[in-house]
Amino acid sequence: MTDSDRSYWDKHAKNYNRSMSLLGRPIPRMVELAGEATRGLGRVLEVAAGTGLVTPALAAGAGEVIATDYSAAMVAALEQRVRDAGLANVRCEQADLYALRFDTGTFDAVVAANVLHLVPNLPGALAALRRVVKPGGLIIVPTFCHDETALSWLVSRALAVTGFPGHRRFTMKSLQQAVHEAGIRVNRTETLRGLIPIAYLAGTS
Repeated sequence: MTDSDRSYWDKHAKNYNRSMSLLGRPIPRMVELAGEATRGLGRVLEVAAGTGLVTPALAAGAGEVIATDYSAAMVAALEQRVRDAGLANVRCEQADLYALRFDTGTFDAVVAANVLHLVPNLPGALAALRRVVKPGGLIIVPTFCHDETALSWLVSRALAVTGFPGHRRFTMKSLQQAVHEAGIRVNRTETLRGLIPIAYLAGTS
């Protein structure tokens, strides 16, 4: 990740949850699906956990969750949420998804929600996620699709004017194609409607 991108998220971490009140219509369903998919699994890695919108749902069903973000301010907010919720099976860490410290094939699942449109090197990011998952393990990558509808196209361009650090604009179709090209076998998709829709996508390595 770039230093300018990191600085953006450090600066905006305190306002992140508030911004989701505008863009967050698809979030509850996304959280529900991710929680269902990881229920009963042993070890789950959450990449780009942000302030922890998805983390409690993962913790409710998995044996252990390691929740990471590359922004120190986001990790601080994440740790506060974990403490407030009493999530004893969650460990929070600052980590860059391109440089994950974990051994190959460490996790039963990896969850990277609403981050793929932000990464500068998409193939590298997907390869990093695949590396840490066990063979046949679950990879869940729900992603805002800025080009899915005419309205989301307009909203996305307005966000760009504010300095939002997006690197690409997906549709459900283009996201599926990128994930397929990375060697991930897609087995679940659902388009979650909102001001900017989220494509819920899950597959196996």
